[in-house]
Amino acid sequence: MIVAGSLLPAADAADAPDRTAPMALTTIMRDLGHDMQGATDGIAREDWPAVATVAARIADHPQPPLAEKLRILAFVGKDTGHFRGYDQQAHDAAQQLAMAAQRQDGTAAIAAFANLQGACLGCHQQFRKPFREHFHGGR
Repeated sequence: MIVAGSLLPAADAADAPDRTAPMALTTIMRDLGHDMQGATDGIAREDWPAVATVAARIADHPQPPLAEKLRILAFVGKDTGHFRGYDQQAHDAAQQLAMAAQRQDGTAAIAAFANLQGACLGCHQQFRKPFREHFHGGR
């Protein structure tokens, strides 16, 4: 899961983010994007071993360091449940995609991938813009 832990109070001015420091989550998201493209390519070519490999990587992606998770949770605040829910949905769908690929079940793989994309899209629509504005000054 991208974010784990308890709800934290919203960050105050003393906890203002360092917008110059790169975040591990940015690299994780970039790598997940590459894996999503790999899954699309693998499904299109019916390369089930490749799909199973990238789906497992998506399901078990690296986590940001604890201090960064705490910053993210503090920012997300009352919406932590939604944020974590999207991550759980993506994890579950990626696992379903991996299993479908192992069975070489194209129909199930496409359905699981659609669920995975839906979880990503939902999270991005709700959180990406405010996250970028807060942590990266809108970049």
